Amino acid sequence: MTQEELDALMNEDMGMDEMMNEAVAPISEEVSEDDEPFNKVDNPDGYRASAVHSWPPPPPTDDNKMVHQLDDVTKESEEKATEIFDLIEGISNDLTDSEDTVAEIDNVLKSNIALFETLCTKFPHVEAFQVQLAQNKEAQAKNSSLKDMMETNIDTVMNIMDIMQYQDIHRQKIERVINVMRALSTYMNHLFSSKVDDSKRVTSAVHLPGDSTTDIVNSEDIEALLASFGQK
Repeated sequence: MTQEELDALMNEDMGMDEMMNEAVAPISEEVSEDDEPFNKVDNPDGYRASAVHSWPPPPPTDDNKMVHQLDDVTKESEEKATEIFDLIEGISNDLTDSEDTVAEIDNVLKSNIALFETLCTKFPHVEAFQVQLAQNKEAQAKNSSLKDMMETNIDTVMNIMDIMQYQDIHRQKIERVINVMRALSTYMNHLFSSKVDDSKRVTSAVHLPGDSTTDIVNSEDIEALLASFGQK
């Protein structure tokens, strides 16, 4: 593919994106009057979605509206992600403070070791100095291991925060799907729109010639009904 063809394709995609953005209507959380009959469906909780059965379709209540559900998912996931970030940040701060404390303890242990080494040199026969020197060296080794562990945990926390950034990418993907669905909904509404109000339309016939409906009234039933009226 040449550069000119690639530029033309990109320009075409940008044009489609602009059309989609213009077609997207603002999402309102208020329940419209058209939705009220559906939200008042008798026992809507009795419906159970199934991948096997395609009928009846789910009633268009708030629990079954796809865009409504996706909006809730993005909102709730964003809130939970923020809470997780706050907790991780608190852990990171605690580890950093603990690392500073460990460094201070290490300085004290080094000072103690230097002191007891001097005492052991001057008083080699005093066993208490030897014991304290050994204990301080052991504590210094454990303190060094603890410092290494904290540094590893800090790196792990930073990796977790980097991984959590993908949650924002997923949110953007869901929002893109929502925008496409809203654009399609707006397009279909315009496509099937009419100048005649639905309340002024004539009701459709229940049966037309050629229908396979069997439960209909025939001419004999009509004559019998008229005859019964005449008898009254």
